[in-house]
Amino acid sequence: MMRTSMNATELLIWSRIRGRKIDGWKFRRQHPIGPYFVDFYCPGARLIVEIDGPAHDDVRSAYDERRQAWLERLGNRVVRIPAHEISRSLDDVMQWIYLELIEQEKMGFARRSPTPPRSRGGGAEGAGGALRADSAPSPGFAGHFPAGGEELATPYFGSSLIDAELMQ
Repeated sequence: MMRTSMNATELLIWSRIRGRKIDGWKFRRQHPIGPYFVDFYCPGARLIVEIDGPAHDDVRSAYDERRQAWLERLGNRVVRIPAHEISRSLDDVMQWIYLELIEQEKMGFARRSPTPPRSRGGGAEGAGGALRADSAPSPGFAGHFPAGGEELATPYFGSSLIDAELMQ
């Protein structure tokens, strides 16, 4: 069943992945796939991110296993993240999601959709909000990402301003 609101841990993840903040990968929240709604879905990578709260007892766990198997049979990769891990180290969780995206990309999944995303602000758009070919790249995420075992630094995901607002 689709929920209309997110809990605190889901909100923390969403604040870090929405708007193509992880190297241009697009995520959707509470996305329907067949009879299920998944917490977060990256269509380009066919990656599902599920947040497991403390209520995952034996009955819930059996349901989650059946659901995950069904979603994976459709060709999706399902990553289950315990909520306590998000509270313990959000940066580690974000690195984990990023590495899963890179693995999916190595398997041939596309990072971006074939058409450029629409800009939300004014300036570089032409008629209808589409980006012009001669426009500068959007000021979205423009960070360096690690290769070959290089460490990923904290500032690449989210902002301390968002964190400060969420913690209030």
